[in-house]
Amino acid sequence: MLFLVMHENEISYLVRGAIFQVFKKLGPGLLESIYELALEYELRKKGLKVERQVFLPILYDEELLGQYRLDLLVEDKVIIEVKSVFELSAIHHKQLLTYLKLSQKKLGILVNFNEAEIENGIFRKVMDL
Repeated sequence: MLFLVMHENEISYLVRGAIFQVFKKLGPGLLESIYELALEYELRKKGLKVERQVFLPILYDEELLGQYRLDLLVEDKVIIEVKSVFELSAIHHKQLLTYLKLSQKKLGILVNFNEAEIENGIFRKVMDL
């Protein structure tokens, strides 16, 4: 069996398409959990490996302080943080950068589905890509 290893940018392209598809079908104003489930479904339809609510251990001086949950992890490479808020704030962007740092992933996508035009709600965050 042949396994295709995808680069983060290829995954990002497919994620963006799935986001547009979910927004087209559902529109704005629903709960984040609904968008998360719909996005997971669309990404799986595209043949991608998707994990939802992935535990991210929080270490401090090699001590486990606790765990956080990533909304979606695609192909073990790309973190997707799903929001449905009136307006994204700077902390939402910083939060995703922190997840990238702690998980040692290179690419994250922050999406706010509560937008009139979804292209205004998609943000790529990069660490060493």
